Amino acid sequence: MIRKQWPAMGLGALLAVLAAGLAFPAGAAADETTADAPKVNLVIDVSGSMRERDIDGQSRMAAAKQAFNEVLDATPEEVRLGIRTLGADYPGDDRRTGCRDTAQLYPVGPLDRTEAKTAVATLTPTGWTPIGPALLKAADDLDGGTGSKRIVLISDGEDTCAPLDPCEVAREIAAKGIGLTIDTLGLVPNTKMRRQLSCIAEATGGTYTSVEHTDELTEKVNQLVERAADPVVTPVAVEGAERCADAPPLESGLYTDREEFGQERWYRVDVAPGQELRASVSVAADRAVNPDYGVLLRAVTVHGREIVRGEAAGNGRTDVISTGLRYPKSDGDGEEAAGTAAETVCLWVTNSFSAASGVKTSPGMPLELTVDVVDGPSQAADVASLGLGRGWWLLGVLVVTGFLAGMVWGWLSRWRVAVWRTN
Repeated sequence: MIRKQWPAMGLGALLAVLAAGLAFPAGAAADETTADAPKVNLVIDVSGSMRERDIDGQSRMAAAKQAFNEVLDATPEEVRLGIRTLGADYPGDDRRTGCRDTAQLYPVGPLDRTEAKTAVATLTPTGWTPIGPALLKAADDLDGGTGSKRIVLISDGEDTCAPLDPCEVAREIAAKGIGLTIDTLGLVPNTKMRRQLSCIAEATGGTYTSVEHTDELTEKVNQLVERAADPVVTPVAVEGAERCADAPPLESGLYTDREEFGQERWYRVDVAPGQELRASVSVAADRAVNPDYGVLLRAVTVHGREIVRGEAAGNGRTDVISTGLRYPKSDGDGEEAAGTAAETVCLWVTNSFSAASGVKTSPGMPLELTVDVVDGPSQAADVASLGLGRGWWLLGVLVVTGFLAGMVWGWLSRWRVAVWRTN
């Protein structure tokens, strides 16, 4: 009897091994999918001021709960969502304790809508507004993985835990290079709060929005959560040259570089007949600079002749300045088109930023360059003429119309004078 059991045991072991072998790749695939999944951490202010009843006849807290429940229903399946509070559960007056009062209400991970809504229902306005500490903790909640990471901060007032400046915290998070974006929403029209929340958002490439109604809050949070699920385009690091001959060749894509004050950077792009080059550049002042500055983007031939340019100027009211250009290359006709090779276009980027006193000029300021080579419009040569394109027809009609109107007006004026003299 014992001998007869060996084949059965062997068969069972074989099946177990096969089952394990099939299970492990599936687990590995699941882990890989989770690592690439977009993550969103909703950070909600539950300080005492959220009791105020000034949003559609209900309290700010009630409006936020209603919006959160609708957002949870609409969250895409692939998004890993969490909820963190600032001003979690300490109602006292001890500042030191109040400024540590932040908690993860629902962990960042696969969304169980019922559990998340149950957690939201427990929210109760308490005391402090530790925005800086909450942002640091929220960034830690999103640690790991290669997917997009986004914090959506909702508050009705400015931080109450200085000197830990939330703006400096946001810059510190951005400097880590983990690709985390912070979007902020203000529930009341408050100038000081708007400045602080705007600064937090701008430091990480996010947005600030002021909302005063529940439906606006729902719509905006939904939009930001869905945006996290969109594919993320990661800029490719490239180093521009000091002249066109040594410039790196670029294809369609998004590129990042650094450019010091007043420096020139060169890049090369091949444009075939019948194609159109579209390029744009943004330079960010990531340190204190003097007002009145500009950025210039030129497309020139390999022999140095300018084809087209784009330029923009700033006066200190924004930290980023951008410009762009378009160059359609004519495709010719017949044999001429067949024998025409692609043209090498040199892109030349420079800026007129100047450093404030005591500011380091190295490393250079962040530069982002977008290059897109697409099929050009019909009659590309006409479109490129002096940058007016088919506007030449409109200009001609206006000139002729003005000329005829002037002749008619002159004739009428002379006739009126003649009649007056006769009478």
